[in-house]
Amino acid sequence: MSTAFAAFVAGSLKSERFTFIDVGCSGGIDPAWRVFGPRLRALAFDASVDECERLTAAETHADIKYIAGFVGLQHDHPFAIQVAGKSRYVRNAFPRTSAGRMAELQQEHLKAASLKEKLLHNAWGMTNLADPSKVVVVPTVLKQLGWSDADLLKIDIDGPDFEVLHSFDGQFDELGLLGARLEVNLNGGPDAWEHTFHNTDRFMRARGFELFALDVRNYAMSALPSPFAITSPAQSVTGRPYQAEAFYSRDPAGLDWQNVGATMRPEKMAKLAAIFSIWNQPDSAAELVLTFCDKLAGVFDIDTALELLAGQMQTEAAAAIPYRDYIAAFEAGAPRFYPAPWIPYTPPTPRDRLVAAFKAFLDPSSVSK
Repeated sequence: MSTAFAAFVAGSLKSERFTFIDVGCSGGIDPAWRVFGPRLRALAFDASVDECERLTAAETHADIKYIAGFVGLQHDHPFAIQVAGKSRYVRNAFPRTSAGRMAELQQEHLKAASLKEKLLHNAWGMTNLADPSKVVVVPTVLKQLGWSDADLLKIDIDGPDFEVLHSFDGQFDELGLLGARLEVNLNGGPDAWEHTFHNTDRFMRARGFELFALDVRNYAMSALPSPFAITSPAQSVTGRPYQAEAFYSRDPAGLDWQNVGATMRPEKMAKLAAIFSIWNQPDSAAELVLTFCDKLAGVFDIDTALELLAGQMQTEAAAAIPYRDYIAAFEAGAPRFYPAPWIPYTPPTPRDRLVAAFKAFLDPSSVSK
């Protein structure tokens, strides 16, 4: 994933800042967003006091703040009342997976492990935790800080994600939120309060966001473990789809959403294009640039923007070709836009068999053994 286009956008901003809200910041915020440099402003939350203290001590950016606390909903919120006493994970398959079994096997070892190793293995529950009775409501914190504008929201806290998402209900437009990266569960039941992908998807679409990417994690069953895809006991190389990262965004280039784009500030829209690029969606960024080129021309050079996005798309090219040549190649139906052709098996004809038999008679050594 290239950050060249996002860096270009960041260097073009004159009045806007890029505001990022990270709920579940263990390990630190995604380094990609640091490309905004002094224009970046981030608020990050985690239940581990130890981790927030570690991150704060190591942080060099004055406008990135870490807050320790269990994030959730105020007790009298309608959704909090609805989910009270109910399981977030109906039909939860995790205990049956190899990742679940590995987590069990690691528990004894991690009790005496270092803080770094505990966090590496997602054992934040073994660190010094904030008071769970003092629930942190993120929009309330934003108001206390006087932050009235936000660009990107990320929620990944292995539990009350859907509840935290509801804490922003009615405030997406007020905050001017452009996109959200949300952890979703691909297992579960049909109830509207469950933390499942279908509920999250319905919630986000009803509030004017479209799904732009879905990064699925597969979990193998413990009956026949698959090698893990990453170092912590989580997704496996093979297995059933269990969780995913869902990437939602405003879609001002869509025909039924262009009224949103018409009222969006130019630099705000430029930040949305940068989000698409960092999400490895350079095609969506280019569509936005072309649809609103008159608006965005006041922020950055359109030709340069398209060249950078075209370069990001050509990940396997030895040397990227310019944007217009790239489009021309597509319009011409260039073979490189298609996968390698599949040649179906055609059985030999009787004549082919006779010719092969005659050749084998003349030269027996030519027949493979």
